[in-house]
Amino acid sequence: MKAHEHVATFGTMDGELRVGGMPLSRLAASVGSTPFFAYDRWLLDGRVAALRDALPASVELSYAMKANPMPAVVQHLAGRVDRIDVASVLEMRTALDTGIRPDRVSFAGPGKRPAEILQAVAAGILVEVESTTEIDRVLAAADELGATPNVAIRVNPDFAVKGSGMRMGGGPQQFGVDAEQVPDVLRRYATSGMDIRGFHIFAGSQNLSAAIIAEAQRKTVELVADLAETLPTPVRYLNLGGGFGIPYVERDRPLDLGAVAAELHTLVDGAIARLLPDATPVIELGRYIIGECGIYVTRVLDRKFSRGTTYLVVDGGMHHQLAASGNFGQAIRRNYPVVVGNRVEAEVDETATVVGCLCTPLDLLGDGLELPHAEIGDLIVIFQAGAYGLTASPTAFLGHAAPAEVLV
Repeated sequence: MKAHEHVATFGTMDGELRVGGMPLSRLAASVGSTPFFAYDRWLLDGRVAALRDALPASVELSYAMKANPMPAVVQHLAGRVDRIDVASVLEMRTALDTGIRPDRVSFAGPGKRPAEILQAVAAGILVEVESTTEIDRVLAAADELGATPNVAIRVNPDFAVKGSGMRMGGGPQQFGVDAEQVPDVLRRYATSGMDIRGFHIFAGSQNLSAAIIAEAQRKTVELVADLAETLPTPVRYLNLGGGFGIPYVERDRPLDLGAVAAELHTLVDGAIARLLPDATPVIELGRYIIGECGIYVTRVLDRKFSRGTTYLVVDGGMHHQLAASGNFGQAIRRNYPVVVGNRVEAEVDETATVVGCLCTPLDLLGDGLELPHAEIGDLIVIFQAGAYGLTASPTAFLGHAAPAEVLV
């Protein structure tokens, strides 16, 4: 997708990008300083509504908080999704602070400490165990508390998903119990007193192919149906993962949500209804919900010309938005969509490179961009900044101040 398409998504006002109905320069004045991240709640609501309209009514929507754990965002989404998935105790506390029912929170991720598992079991959340070590820790916590723990087995599937930005299943993985080991694990712990509610299989993230996502979901259901034969109770929790991608660079095409949903309707009405009739299917999404609803805003501090290249030096950088610099998940660096936010309707008349304020050549936010002429004080906007932005960046690098975050 091109930058002007992202501008159209947010809209404009008085020649400026509009965020949450407010022109960008006014928003910057309201925030009080640059750089900052801004998340548009109207776009967020629209994304959730689009998912609700497309997906089968029986499919529960879970927000993967790791994509963006800002408390205001999580609070806003808690009343709009069915579940929240967390990957740390801090995220667990943030989720529970929203008032969501504890049994609507799942805790995933390898290497859960005994104290973390104790807190999760005490809170009554669903622990997605990733090894027999974690199962033993859950049982120890249950004995200490006199509680019945709710668990799901995270499974490392025996298939891989092509086209994913990050593969998280198939082959050797730190995630989950290998599929071929799961039956023995279930037999070993059959009388342990755990309430094993079902399974979680997440094979890969950031996928833009509806066909590949549908194939992964079909294989997931087939695998779970096989594993269910060893489970002493019916499968009630069927986490199909997510992996829905968003377009980051110009060559990317948006995911066809309609095509994904059509295949999922067929799967729900067919194989799931026939093979796993007691199961509640769950789609777990983070990036797809929040990623396109956020921007990173940084101000031009200097404009310089060096041996044929115009540089716009801004007050932000890779310490806040590592992904846009190409140092987080890109094998070959490509530009994220970038605009001069307070001049979005101005004529594009120069090629410029946007760099941050860090003392490293890695601090590159946009290389050879076609932009309107930008001056010191103008606001540079990087789109697709709602997910894996601030918390996925090296904020302590070189000791610069942290940016603000606002939900508008």
